[in-house]
Amino acid sequence: MALKILRRLIPDWGTTYGPPGEGPFPAIMIFHGSEGAWSGWSHRNAVILAAHGFLAFPFGYSNGGNAWNAGNIVNVPLDRTVDALAALRAFPATAEKVGLYGVSRGAEHALLAASLMARDGVGGLPDAIAAHSPPDVICGAFDGRKWRDAGDPGWQSWDPGQRAWSWRGSTDELLPSTPIEIERFEGPLFLSHGTADQVWSVDMTRRLADRLHRHGRRPEVHYYDGQDHIPGSAAENEHHERLIAFFERNLTS
Repeated sequence: MALKILRRLIPDWGTTYGPPGEGPFPAIMIFHGSEGAWSGWSHRNAVILAAHGFLAFPFGYSNGGNAWNAGNIVNVPLDRTVDALAALRAFPATAEKVGLYGVSRGAEHALLAASLMARDGVGGLPDAIAAHSPPDVICGAFDGRKWRDAGDPGWQSWDPGQRAWSWRGSTDELLPSTPIEIERFEGPLFLSHGTADQVWSVDMTRRLADRLHRHGRRPEVHYYDGQDHIPGSAAENEHHERLIAFFERNLTS
């Protein structure tokens, strides 16, 4: 039996998942959340996209970690993200257009990297971006080893003494609560959020959408009524239908 999804390695960067054949295929770079690169969620999302004709690249950006530990999001260099995006574009199985898809901290990562690339005139901008459960501002550093549930002794939303991201060797412009200027990105945007999100309020996506509209942008926005940070089965099926349709429209034409 011939495999319907194949793994292909981008040397020095990691594995991709995509349809059989030589391609090239429209590609999507996937960003995990605070669960870290080892959790498998971004690979699972990659396989779903691969089953629908995309070359999907789960980009593991978190520091350290293993199968039992999420690692951390501390001073993650967004310049490395730009290099990984360039490597995906140069990969022989990649077609002309490349999108980004992030969930939670991965959504923050995708929006922030694209906004900085647009601001500074960096070439190779993504052709489309999808962000599920995104924040509208930069969030603080995260270390899975120190995480505590709300109400536990020592709980705090993040460490105010550390920064999550760096750009061109500096964290000075990437302080927590700084707005993510995704309005600088002129390409297609997909935003989605559960209205009962208990991790990051749906108001974050509403503020993003409002700010984009004020700048003349027209993002595709979906709210999933009664859904938490990660949708349940029926809502997730609905989400994937909309997500795949968005990327088909914007990466295959």
